[in-house]
Amino acid sequence: MGIRLSDATLGDLPESIIKPTYDRTMLTPGIVHIGLGNFHRAHQSWYLHRLFEKGLNKDWAIIGAGVRPYDEQMRQKMKAQDYLTTLIELDPSGKTAEVVGSMIDYVPVQEGNAPLIKQMADPAIRIVALTVTESGYYIDLATKGFDAAHPDMQYDAANPDKPRTAFGAMIAALKMRRDQGVGPFTGQSCDNLQGNGTILHQTLTSLARLSDPELADWIDANCTFPNSMVDCIVPATGPKELALAEEFGITDSVPVTHEQFRQWVIEDKFCAGRPDWDKAGATISDRVHDYETMKIRILNGGHQLISDLGELLSLETISGCMTDPKVHAFFQKVQKEEIVPYVQPVPEFEAIDYLDLIDRRFSNPDIVDTTRRVAFDGSSRHSGFLAPSIRDALAKGGSIEGLALASAFWARYCQGTRNDGSAIEPNDPLWADLNKISHQARKIPHIWLEMRHIYGDLADNAIFANAFERWLLMIGDEGIYAALNAYLKQT
Repeated sequence: MGIRLSDATLGDLPESIIKPTYDRTMLTPGIVHIGLGNFHRAHQSWYLHRLFEKGLNKDWAIIGAGVRPYDEQMRQKMKAQDYLTTLIELDPSGKTAEVVGSMIDYVPVQEGNAPLIKQMADPAIRIVALTVTESGYYIDLATKGFDAAHPDMQYDAANPDKPRTAFGAMIAALKMRRDQGVGPFTGQSCDNLQGNGTILHQTLTSLARLSDPELADWIDANCTFPNSMVDCIVPATGPKELALAEEFGITDSVPVTHEQFRQWVIEDKFCAGRPDWDKAGATISDRVHDYETMKIRILNGGHQLISDLGELLSLETISGCMTDPKVHAFFQKVQKEEIVPYVQPVPEFEAIDYLDLIDRRFSNPDIVDTTRRVAFDGSSRHSGFLAPSIRDALAKGGSIEGLALASAFWARYCQGTRNDGSAIEPNDPLWADLNKISHQARKIPHIWLEMRHIYGDLADNAIFANAFERWLLMIGDEGIYAALNAYLKQT
């Protein structure tokens, strides 16, 4: 057994582990972060940790928070180790471990969220940040507007003093701050959504308007919601990751593994101040949209190109997909012919150079990122990550054959069996509907495209619809490899 992680044992950890050099007792809170998953602890938390290492911004420490029952389990694990996290960087050149200490507390998770509301109403808190997944913002997929009919939103609108969701709790805290003259905080989405700050703004003000229009107006006029782009590949933690921490000589209940690469581009739009993230390597820019587009189209879109196909072919990891000659060729051909030509450069990268970077990152064998994890929630990810490339290619008269085939692979994936006959367990919030429609589409392919909340007007585009229907019929009649080979032979 390794040394159990805590403040008291930091000095006892092996010399190979990088440990905080700052005095954690001198940190005071400035941020409440809702959603303490692996990504946050490997990304945003790390940037703040780097600032503390430089002796900067020690009044911006993080207080963790969550709103679901399982978040309390995470709180207990984190509390037992003084809210420290071991980050293990996985790179072909070697592995390194670092203990991050930027989180100093975690709000108790209770029904009605009273402790969270109280914490966010504290004048010391100037930013409330979130990582709640791209499907967690109560967006109506058909209109891209606010889903006011969702039961959670209806509940919070009827019970604004004891809300169920993070957004309801934020609104309740902002009401207290307004009434007490404390002033607003910045709402900062760190989720993988294009225009994530704009979407958070929409969710908060729309929900507030259901119960308190005056408060909604105050939030709209006083709070800020910066858009940002976040990037770092962070696998889920399981037995292998726990064992890896032990190999370093440390017992951590919730270690995080991650790749060497990180990127964070942030719009400078903070109503109550912010840490100097740019001094820790983040990019402060008014071109967040361009960075988002490059990352979402090439990286996230690339993930969707290969994860469904990889699952169908029983390839367990993303790096395994990249070592499969046909899957890798599919990834490269679709990217170079149908995605990259419509992505604008950013100061650091031309689109084709960024693709080369993503190819190397996906191919890292030390990052055990499962195809199942990446394929999760395809109903949000196909509409958000691939559909924009389809629209751009159609508008410019380019090919959409590979993107249509990717949609056909997803439809085949949702039938619930792999190429070898093994079962695919439900892997989408809308799985029951997707599974039913995918089986109907075996005979009538266009039924799949009639999911307007995913495809919108693409269902009416004859070029895309014909290509999709042709590919799905070929997959059904001749098999996955026949369709894949036919596409790769196209010139």
